[in-house]
Amino acid sequence: MQARDLMTTNVVTVPPETPVKAIARLLASRHISSVPVIAPDGQVLGIVTEADVLRRLAGAAEKPRGWFSGLFASVATDAQRYVRTHAVKASDVMTRTLVSVPEDATAEAIALLMETRQVKRVLVLRDGMLAGVVSRADLLAALLAPAAAPAAGVEDERIRKAIEAALHLQPWSRPFFIWPTVENGVVTFHGFCEVEEVRRALRVMAEDAAGVTEVKLDISNFPRALYGA
Repeated sequence: MQARDLMTTNVVTVPPETPVKAIARLLASRHISSVPVIAPDGQVLGIVTEADVLRRLAGAAEKPRGWFSGLFASVATDAQRYVRTHAVKASDVMTRTLVSVPEDATAEAIALLMETRQVKRVLVLRDGMLAGVVSRADLLAALLAPAAAPAAGVEDERIRKAIEAALHLQPWSRPFFIWPTVENGVVTFHGFCEVEEVRRALRVMAEDAAGVTEVKLDISNFPRALYGA
């Protein structure tokens, strides 16, 4: 699956001048963890996350730096921290380094990106414009979704080939005298066998194959002609 198959397209966004407190209310009321910040021309400027909002709201409680630690402080870093903890607009608190993918990014690539960048969601961009968002929840939903059932004939053929391969691996099966057919998941063994233990083993073999719903034995004792009588 690709990003275009996984992404949520109905994404809540905000303009860069949106007040931080309004974003906090938006995140809480919509039960979302972030909002992309979009310029008037549609370009994605950044993203405001719960962490960004909490950092801003907690800024007032920040204690002044001690004189000793101040000796090693960076003026630029301190100024940047002040902006992010005291700003009132989205454009000043947003995270500008975007974690994004194109629409054809695979689910595996997105999962790896989330893991390496330690993020909960990635933006899906189309020519710099926001096309959607893929979250961890979207990836999990795709992982847990039941796979589409193959056509009955294709599935029956898969089962038949799997059982035939298993038969050729067993010294007791004598595959030249026993062969399976499969119809709608029902396996029927045809051929000749006089040993009851082999018949039981055939049933167990088929029952162990994925997709099998029933096992039938259409097996007779060897005809005398096979012994040259």
